[in-house]
Amino acid sequence: MPLLTMDRNTFRVAGVVAFYMLAALTMVFVNKAVLNNAPDLPLLFLLIQLLVAVLLLHVSAAISSRIEIPTIDREVAKKLIPVVSVNIIGLVFNTLCLRGVEASFFQIARGLVLPLTITVSCLHTRKSPSAKVIAAAVIVTFGFALGVVPSKNLPTKSIPSIVSLIYGVLSSLFIAFHAVLIKSSLPYCNNSTIQLAWWTNVGSAIMLLPFVVFDGEFFKVWDKFTNDATWDFTVFIWGTLVTGIFGFLLCVAGLLSIKITSPITHMFSSAARTVLQTLLGVWIFKDVLNVARATSILVILIGTVFYTWIKSTETPPKPQPKAVDIESAESNKLLVFSADEDSEERKPST
Repeated sequence: MPLLTMDRNTFRVAGVVAFYMLAALTMVFVNKAVLNNAPDLPLLFLLIQLLVAVLLLHVSAAISSRIEIPTIDREVAKKLIPVVSVNIIGLVFNTLCLRGVEASFFQIARGLVLPLTITVSCLHTRKSPSAKVIAAAVIVTFGFALGVVPSKNLPTKSIPSIVSLIYGVLSSLFIAFHAVLIKSSLPYCNNSTIQLAWWTNVGSAIMLLPFVVFDGEFFKVWDKFTNDATWDFTVFIWGTLVTGIFGFLLCVAGLLSIKITSPITHMFSSAARTVLQTLLGVWIFKDVLNVARATSILVILIGTVFYTWIKSTETPPKPQPKAVDIESAESNKLLVFSADEDSEERKPST
């Protein structure tokens, strides 16, 4: 009987990890395909993703009583302005970064997520990190530096612009801010990750809409549709719908991965996904992967996995919180970890 239980648990863990990796990889590559197809419509692309995510939350609530859509409350909305603002700014920079770099280079461009998250968290809590945590941050930072140093043996199209790299750093910085703000925002949503996701998506869409209008992207998409015979409109439509759906699934996948597996297993699945993403980028988009970039990705992964190991050995297990999230009794713990280490997949649904 124990063997049967072990087999069931192993199968369940493997299924969740595979689900998470599939959702994450689909998000990155379909996002990249759409941005290649319509590089002048990044904000409209992001807005539709947000709206799809909100729609799927309402559909899920209609199907399951465990998913509760919050009632409109002006006071709650005001309190959530900081986390919503940081979320949408980070998403915009994330999208602009992915538009300007190769899919295989995206992990390098976003390589400062961990060091910046550690820095912002320490400034917020006013607690100094341990020497091992600092070492992990230094390793990751060194890996990032290896990847962004100009290389002479790269074709021109594979060299990221300075602006794209700045977008990547800013995206990482706002992810770090989000990791801190999301902890203090959850109590305003009855400790419900789903309610916070709804507020975040709706608020982000409202904030983003004026910029889509001011940038003229509605007119741009109409002009491309009517006057550009070479533009494949179906790529934009289907790609937007797919990324909206998988962005929602990625939220579920990330939470399930942390809930059912251990943080260490979750981190190693993230590392495996990074390797697969790099290889698929080379295969699908013909990205260039030289020794410097491969070494950079490896060093960033080593530093990140080292950090996860440190936290798993240094941090004592916390007692189960009394305030129960309607989605999961472990939601507070899950959300904190997800925001800290897995925010590169944060799409409109997180």
